[in-house]
Amino acid sequence: MVDFRRNGPLMAMISFALMAPAQAFAQDAQPAAATPPAGGDVAATAASILPHDLSPWGMFMQADVVVKGVMIGLAFASLVTWTIWLAKGIELLAAKRRAQAAARLLETAESLEAASQSIGARQSGKGAVADLVTAANRELLRSDDLPAEGIKERLAIALARIEARAGRSMTRGTGLLATIGATAPFVGLFGTVWGIMNSFIGISQSHTTNLAVVAPGIAEALLATAIGLVAAIPAVIIYNVFARAIAGYRALLSDASGEVLQHVSRDLERLERDGNAAPVRALASARTQTAG
Repeated sequence: MVDFRRNGPLMAMISFALMAPAQAFAQDAQPAAATPPAGGDVAATAASILPHDLSPWGMFMQADVVVKGVMIGLAFASLVTWTIWLAKGIELLAAKRRAQAAARLLETAESLEAASQSIGARQSGKGAVADLVTAANRELLRSDDLPAEGIKERLAIALARIEARAGRSMTRGTGLLATIGATAPFVGLFGTVWGIMNSFIGISQSHTTNLAVVAPGIAEALLATAIGLVAAIPAVIIYNVFARAIAGYRALLSDASGEVLQHVSRDLERLERDGNAAPVRALASARTQTAG
Protein backbone atom coordinates (compact mmCIF):
# COMPACT_ATOMS: atom_id res chain seq x y z
CA MET A 1 0.00 0.00 0.00
CA VAL A 2 1.04 3.60 -0.60
CA ASP A 3 2.10 5.64 2.39
CA PHE A 4 0.32 9.01 2.01
CA ARG A 5 2.42 10.59 4.72
CA ARG A 6 5.68 9.84 2.88
CA ASN A 7 4.27 10.78 -0.51
CA GLY A 8 2.53 13.99 0.54
CA PRO A 9 4.15 16.19 -2.12
CA LEU A 10 3.32 13.63 -4.83
CA MET A 11 -0.33 13.52 -3.85
CA ALA A 12 -0.51 17.31 -3.84
CA MET A 13 0.79 17.40 -7.40
CA ILE A 14 -1.75 14.77 -8.50
CA SER A 15 -4.61 16.67 -6.87
CA PHE A 16 -3.56 19.90 -8.59
CA ALA A 17 -3.40 18.16 -11.97
CA LEU A 18 -6.91 16.76 -11.53
CA MET A 19 -8.51 20.02 -10.42
CA ALA A 20 -6.97 22.24 -13.09
CA PRO A 21 -9.12 20.92 -15.98
CA ALA A 22 -12.24 21.18 -13.82
CA GLN A 23 -11.51 24.83 -13.09
CA ALA A 24 -10.92 25.50 -16.78
CA PHE A 25 -14.17 23.78 -17.68
CA ALA A 26 -16.03 25.89 -15.12
CA GLN A 27 -14.54 29.06 -16.56
CA ASP A 28 -15.62 28.02 -20.09
CA ALA A 29 -19.11 27.18 -18.90
CA GLN A 30 -19.70 30.60 -17.33
CA PRO A 31 -20.19 32.47 -20.68
CA ALA A 32 -22.53 29.71 -21.86
CA ALA A 33 -24.58 30.14 -18.73
CA ALA A 34 -24.71 33.84 -19.43
CA THR A 35 -26.13 33.23 -22.93
CA PRO A 36 -29.82 32.66 -21.99
CA PRO A 37 -30.26 36.11 -20.50
CA ALA A 38 -29.03 37.59 -23.79
CA GLY A 39 -31.49 35.38 -25.72
CA GLY A 40 -34.22 36.34 -23.27
CA ASP A 41 -33.50 40.00 -23.96
CA VAL A 42 -33.92 39.38 -27.72
CA ALA A 43 -37.20 37.54 -27.16
CA ALA A 44 -38.45 40.30 -24.87
CA THR A 45 -37.49 42.93 -27.44
CA ALA A 46 -39.20 40.96 -30.21
CA ALA A 47 -42.33 40.51 -28.09
CA SER A 48 -42.44 44.24 -27.43
CA ILE A 49 -42.71 45.01 -31.17
CA LEU A 50 -45.24 42.27 -32.04
CA PRO A 51 -48.79 43.40 -32.89
CA HIS A 52 -51.14 42.68 -30.01
CA ASP A 53 -54.32 42.45 -32.17
CA LEU A 54 -54.30 39.15 -34.05
CA SER A 55 -57.97 39.26 -35.02
CA PRO A 56 -58.81 39.10 -38.77
CA TRP A 57 -59.32 42.88 -38.89
CA GLY A 58 -56.10 43.51 -36.97
CA MET A 59 -54.12 41.20 -39.27
CA PHE A 60 -55.64 42.96 -42.28
CA MET A 61 -54.56 46.36 -40.98
CA GLN A 62 -51.01 45.08 -40.26
CA ALA A 63 -50.62 43.29 -43.62
CA ASP A 64 -48.40 44.38 -46.47
CA VAL A 65 -49.95 46.69 -49.06
CA VAL A 66 -49.90 43.94 -51.73
CA VAL A 67 -51.52 41.40 -49.41
CA LYS A 68 -54.03 44.03 -48.35
CA GLY A 69 -54.91 44.71 -51.99
CA VAL A 70 -55.41 40.99 -52.60
CA MET A 71 -57.75 40.76 -49.62
CA ILE A 72 -59.80 43.74 -50.78
CA GLY A 73 -60.11 42.27 -54.29
CA LEU A 74 -61.24 38.92 -52.93
CA ALA A 75 -63.76 40.56 -50.61
CA PHE A 76 -65.17 42.47 -53.60
CA ALA A 77 -65.38 39.23 -55.59
CA SER A 78 -67.32 37.63 -52.74
CA LEU A 79 -69.72 40.59 -52.71
CA VAL A 80 -70.23 40.20 -56.48
CA THR A 81 -70.94 36.48 -56.01
CA TRP A 82 -73.72 37.06 -53.50
CA THR A 83 -75.16 39.93 -55.56
CA ILE A 84 -75.41 37.68 -58.62
CA TRP A 85 -76.94 34.95 -56.48
CA LEU A 86 -79.68 37.28 -55.25
CA ALA A 87 -80.45 38.99 -58.58
CA LYS A 88 -80.20 35.89 -60.78
CA GLY A 89 -82.07 33.75 -58.28
CA ILE A 90 -85.05 36.13 -58.28
CA GLU A 91 -84.95 36.42 -62.08
CA LEU A 92 -84.76 32.67 -62.63
CA LEU A 93 -87.50 31.90 -60.11
CA ALA A 94 -89.89 34.40 -61.71
CA ALA A 95 -89.11 33.18 -65.24
CA LYS A 96 -89.68 29.53 -64.31
CA ARG A 97 -93.00 30.30 -62.66
CA ARG A 98 -94.23 32.23 -65.71
CA ALA A 99 -93.02 29.47 -68.05
CA GLN A 100 -94.69 26.72 -66.00
CA ALA A 101 -98.00 28.60 -65.88
CA ALA A 102 -97.93 29.28 -69.64
CA ALA A 103 -96.93 25.69 -70.41
CA ARG A 104 -99.91 24.40 -68.44
CA LEU A 105 -102.21 26.69 -70.43
CA LEU A 106 -100.69 25.41 -73.66
CA GLU A 107 -101.28 21.81 -72.64
CA THR A 108 -104.94 22.36 -71.74
CA ALA A 109 -105.85 24.63 -74.69
CA GLU A 110 -107.73 23.20 -77.66
CA SER A 111 -106.00 25.38 -80.24
CA LEU A 112 -103.20 27.88 -80.59
CA GLU A 113 -105.69 30.72 -80.72
CA ALA A 114 -107.25 29.67 -77.41
CA ALA A 115 -103.80 29.30 -75.87
CA SER A 116 -102.84 32.79 -77.07
CA GLN A 117 -105.92 34.33 -75.48
CA SER A 118 -105.42 32.45 -72.20
CA ILE A 119 -101.73 33.32 -71.93
CA GLY A 120 -102.22 36.96 -72.93
CA ALA A 121 -104.92 37.46 -70.30
CA ARG A 122 -102.64 36.42 -67.44
CA GLN A 123 -99.31 37.42 -65.95
CA SER A 124 -97.60 34.63 -67.89
CA GLY A 125 -98.13 36.65 -71.07
CA LYS A 126 -94.74 38.34 -70.59
CA GLY A 127 -92.44 35.34 -70.47
CA ALA A 128 -90.50 33.29 -72.99
CA VAL A 129 -93.41 30.90 -73.60
CA ALA A 130 -95.58 33.87 -74.56
CA ASP A 131 -92.86 34.84 -77.03
CA LEU A 132 -93.07 31.36 -78.55
CA VAL A 133 -96.81 31.72 -79.05
CA THR A 134 -96.39 35.21 -80.48
CA ALA A 135 -93.76 33.95 -82.90
CA ALA A 136 -96.13 31.19 -84.10
CA ASN A 137 -98.92 33.69 -84.72
CA ARG A 138 -96.54 36.03 -86.50
CA GLU A 139 -95.30 33.26 -88.76
CA LEU A 140 -98.87 32.31 -89.64
CA LEU A 141 -99.64 35.92 -90.56
CA ARG A 142 -96.53 36.22 -92.69
CA SER A 143 -97.25 32.91 -94.45
CA ASP A 144 -100.90 33.62 -95.32
CA ASP A 145 -100.22 33.45 -99.08
CA LEU A 146 -97.79 30.52 -98.95
CA PRO A 147 -98.36 26.75 -98.95
CA ALA A 148 -98.66 25.00 -95.62
CA GLU A 149 -95.84 22.52 -96.30
CA GLY A 150 -92.99 24.76 -95.18
CA ILE A 151 -94.65 26.45 -92.25
CA LYS A 152 -93.58 23.89 -89.67
CA GLU A 153 -89.95 24.07 -90.74
CA ARG A 154 -89.87 27.86 -90.61
CA LEU A 155 -91.71 27.89 -87.31
CA ALA A 156 -89.31 25.34 -85.78
CA ILE A 157 -86.37 27.57 -86.73
CA ALA A 158 -88.06 30.64 -85.20
CA LEU A 159 -88.89 28.79 -81.98
CA ALA A 160 -85.35 27.41 -81.67
CA ARG A 161 -83.95 30.93 -81.95
CA ILE A 162 -86.29 32.15 -79.21
CA GLU A 163 -85.26 29.29 -76.95
CA ALA A 164 -81.57 30.01 -77.51
CA ARG A 165 -82.05 33.73 -76.86
CA ALA A 166 -83.95 33.04 -73.63
CA GLY A 167 -81.23 30.62 -72.50
CA ARG A 168 -78.46 33.14 -73.20
CA SER A 169 -80.35 35.83 -71.34
CA MET A 170 -80.76 33.57 -68.33
CA THR A 171 -77.08 32.54 -68.24
CA ARG A 172 -75.88 36.15 -68.34
CA GLY A 173 -73.76 36.79 -65.25
CA THR A 174 -73.18 33.16 -64.33
CA GLY A 175 -69.90 33.09 -66.25
CA LEU A 176 -68.53 35.58 -63.73
CA LEU A 177 -69.29 33.08 -60.97
CA ALA A 178 -67.25 30.44 -62.80
CA THR A 179 -64.36 32.90 -63.17
CA ILE A 180 -64.41 33.80 -59.47
CA GLY A 181 -64.61 30.16 -58.43
CA ALA A 182 -61.66 29.22 -60.64
CA THR A 183 -59.31 32.15 -59.92
CA ALA A 184 -60.02 33.23 -56.32
CA PRO A 185 -57.97 30.43 -54.67
CA PHE A 186 -54.96 31.27 -56.83
CA VAL A 187 -55.28 34.99 -56.13
CA GLY A 188 -55.36 34.22 -52.41
CA LEU A 189 -52.36 31.93 -52.84
CA PHE A 190 -50.47 34.78 -54.48
CA GLY A 191 -51.14 36.96 -51.44
CA THR A 192 -49.98 34.14 -49.18
CA VAL A 193 -46.74 33.64 -51.10
CA TRP A 194 -46.06 37.37 -51.05
CA GLY A 195 -46.68 37.61 -47.29
CA ILE A 196 -44.52 34.59 -46.47
CA MET A 197 -41.74 35.99 -48.65
CA ASN A 198 -41.86 39.22 -46.65
CA SER A 199 -41.75 37.17 -43.43
CA PHE A 200 -38.56 35.41 -44.50
CA ILE A 201 -37.05 38.75 -45.46
CA GLY A 202 -37.89 39.93 -41.95
CA ILE A 203 -36.11 36.90 -40.53
CA SER A 204 -32.93 37.76 -42.42
CA GLN A 205 -33.08 41.42 -41.37
CA SER A 206 -33.75 40.73 -37.68
CA HIS A 207 -31.02 38.04 -37.47
CA THR A 208 -33.26 35.82 -35.37
CA THR A 209 -35.13 32.60 -35.99
CA ASN A 210 -37.62 33.16 -33.21
CA LEU A 211 -41.03 32.00 -34.47
CA ALA A 212 -42.81 34.68 -32.46
CA VAL A 213 -41.20 37.34 -34.68
CA VAL A 214 -42.45 35.91 -37.99
CA ALA A 215 -45.70 34.23 -36.89
CA PRO A 216 -47.89 37.36 -37.32
CA GLY A 217 -46.66 37.92 -40.88
CA ILE A 218 -47.31 34.28 -41.78
CA ALA A 219 -50.78 34.47 -40.22
CA GLU A 220 -51.55 37.58 -42.29
CA ALA A 221 -50.42 35.78 -45.41
CA LEU A 222 -52.54 32.73 -44.67
CA LEU A 223 -55.54 35.00 -44.13
CA ALA A 224 -55.37 35.86 -47.84
CA THR A 225 -55.75 32.19 -48.76
CA ALA A 226 -58.67 31.86 -46.33
CA ILE A 227 -60.46 34.82 -47.92
CA GLY A 228 -59.79 33.35 -51.37
CA LEU A 229 -61.48 30.10 -50.35
CA VAL A 230 -64.38 32.03 -48.80
CA ALA A 231 -64.89 33.76 -52.16
CA ALA A 232 -64.36 30.68 -54.34
CA ILE A 233 -66.39 27.97 -52.58
CA PRO A 234 -69.78 29.80 -52.64
CA ALA A 235 -69.14 30.90 -56.24
CA VAL A 236 -68.64 27.30 -57.39
CA ILE A 237 -71.68 26.04 -55.48
CA ILE A 238 -73.94 28.83 -56.74
CA TYR A 239 -72.72 28.35 -60.31
CA ASN A 240 -73.56 24.64 -60.19
CA VAL A 241 -77.00 25.35 -58.74
CA PHE A 242 -77.72 27.92 -61.46
CA ALA A 243 -76.44 25.58 -64.16
CA ARG A 244 -78.91 22.88 -63.13
CA ALA A 245 -81.77 25.37 -62.75
CA ILE A 246 -81.11 26.94 -66.16
CA ALA A 247 -80.94 23.50 -67.77
CA GLY A 248 -84.38 22.77 -66.31
CA TYR A 249 -85.65 26.12 -67.58
CA ARG A 250 -84.41 25.35 -71.09
CA ALA A 251 -86.07 21.95 -70.97
CA LEU A 252 -89.32 23.65 -69.98
CA LEU A 253 -89.05 26.01 -72.95
CA SER A 254 -88.34 23.08 -75.24
CA ASP A 255 -91.51 21.35 -74.05
CA ALA A 256 -93.50 24.55 -74.62
CA SER A 257 -92.03 24.87 -78.10
CA GLY A 258 -93.15 21.33 -78.88
CA GLU A 259 -96.66 22.18 -77.65
CA VAL A 260 -96.79 25.21 -79.95
CA LEU A 261 -95.75 23.12 -82.95
CA GLN A 262 -98.37 20.52 -82.09
CA HIS A 263 -101.10 23.16 -81.89
CA VAL A 264 -100.11 24.60 -85.27
CA SER A 265 -100.02 21.14 -86.83
CA ARG A 266 -103.45 20.25 -85.44
CA ASP A 267 -104.97 23.56 -86.55
CA LEU A 268 -103.67 23.09 -90.09
CA GLU A 269 -104.94 19.51 -90.29
CA ARG A 270 -108.38 20.55 -89.00
CA LEU A 271 -108.68 23.16 -91.73
CA GLU A 272 -107.55 20.70 -94.37
CA ARG A 273 -110.07 18.16 -93.04
CA ASP A 274 -112.83 20.74 -93.32
CA GLY A 275 -111.94 21.19 -96.98
CA ASN A 276 -110.28 24.57 -96.78
CA ALA A 277 -108.00 25.00 -99.79
CA ALA A 278 -105.82 27.61 -98.06
CA PRO A 279 -105.56 26.59 -94.38
CA VAL A 280 -102.72 28.98 -93.58
CA ARG A 281 -104.65 31.91 -94.97
CA ALA A 282 -107.68 30.93 -92.94
CA LEU A 283 -105.62 30.78 -89.76
CA ALA A 284 -104.00 34.11 -90.55
CA SER A 285 -107.45 35.70 -91.10
CA ALA A 286 -108.60 34.31 -87.74
CA ARG A 287 -105.53 35.78 -86.04
CA THR A 288 -106.16 39.17 -87.66
CA GLN A 289 -109.78 39.22 -86.56
CA THR A 290 -108.81 38.23 -83.03
CA ALA A 291 -106.18 40.95 -82.85
CA GLY A 292 -108.61 43.52 -84.18
